[in-house]
Amino acid sequence: MMPQERNGDEAMVILQTLLCMLREKNLLSRADIEELCDRVAMRAAQAERDPIPCCATAARAAADEMAKIGTYIGRHYGGKHRRM
Repeated sequence: MMPQERNGDEAMVILQTLLCMLREKNLLSRADIEELCDRVAMRAAQAERDPIPCCATAARAAADEMAKIGTYIGRHYGGKHRRM
């Protein structure tokens, strides 16, 4: 793997671990994780109009990764879904 391909891997591992740890300690609920997933997806869908500029491709990749994390945390730690 080339160094540019690994760009951000370290940060991803830290953030995934942090989200799991916060959920474990009940500082984040399953509903919080679901809301975060939706916000990341919304930002990816509107990347070109985002007030904080970001690469559209990276935003879509982030939304996909957040969905995977949300699914994993939901299965592993459980909890109540958010109310609609």
